[in-house]
Amino acid sequence: MATESLRDVFARLIRATGPISVAHFMAESNARYYSTRDPLGTAGDFITAPEVSQMFGEMIGLWLADIWIRAGKPQPVAYVEAGPGRGTLALDALRAAARHGLVPDVHFVETSPALRGIQRQRFPDAAWHDDFSTLPTDRPLMVVGNEFLDALPVRQIVRMAEGWRERMIGWDAAGERLLPVAGTRPMDAAVPADRADAPEGTIIETCPAAAAVTADIAARLAAQGGVALWIDYGHAQPQDGSTLQAVRAHQKVDPFAEPGEADLTALVDFAALVPVITAAGARCEGIVTQGEFLKSLGIEARAATLARHAPDHAPALARALARLIDPAQMGNLFKAVAFTALHWPTTAAF
Repeated sequence: MATESLRDVFARLIRATGPISVAHFMAESNARYYSTRDPLGTAGDFITAPEVSQMFGEMIGLWLADIWIRAGKPQPVAYVEAGPGRGTLALDALRAAARHGLVPDVHFVETSPALRGIQRQRFPDAAWHDDFSTLPTDRPLMVVGNEFLDALPVRQIVRMAEGWRERMIGWDAAGERLLPVAGTRPMDAAVPADRADAPEGTIIETCPAAAAVTADIAARLAAQGGVALWIDYGHAQPQDGSTLQAVRAHQKVDPFAEPGEADLTALVDFAALVPVITAAGARCEGIVTQGEFLKSLGIEARAATLARHAPDHAPALARALARLIDPAQMGNLFKAVAFTALHWPTTAAF
């Protein structure tokens, strides 16, 4: 029996109970999307930095090994990756870390059966978790999430003539197309005082799920020791406007056309995570661009070394390096934020 399309599910729900929130729409769409496919690679819908080059994961592995050594080489220690995709980042990072003695237990927070199957082929001894609540509590955690937060559902509030309203998803007048509509319930109390008088049409976007996950990890680091690194595309200062987008077959598409059949993401508000981290008892190391992060760890020297050993691959290495660090490509659009236990040393690159 064919699975009912998510568009039809939403149609029935909206007709029965009215428009649904952007957060509800995004959460259900991505749950369907990730549970039914491997979205990565040239044959999929998008390519992430670990798939661009092994150098990306290697730099993260060296970064983890460095702070682990300066923290006194605690044992046991757990490597935790949120949304590990095909396991490519973990493979490259842990290979680089092992050269410096860091061989942690491996834990993956992954809900997609399709991706778990791929990860299991590469890491048969790993432990899998549906969420962060079942991670070990008896050892320091070294948490990495690359393009994890951007897929978490966002909430949007829009300024209307009559006040602030939640942005919802409903039907157009003909009942043929899903599209954003303003809700009816006043949301003025949810808007920061300094934004209350923003012009009509202003959209404020927040991600309660990203804040909750970050707070949970920060509290665990405070209690257990360790470090966490989020890398994602986003902004270092708050911005207005909807950043919801959809990608399918490496092209941007209408996010409302075929829910569950495209990857829905939104820019991460890194600045909003800083007070969350400190309130949970951890130390925020700062926010830097991906280009700054990778260059400070020596990715350019690593690329030169690889090119010397494999001259035939030098042009491809140069293209991969540029894609990762060039400000016009991933270098500036992607940001990195690190946070640590207060009793751990500060990290490199921040």
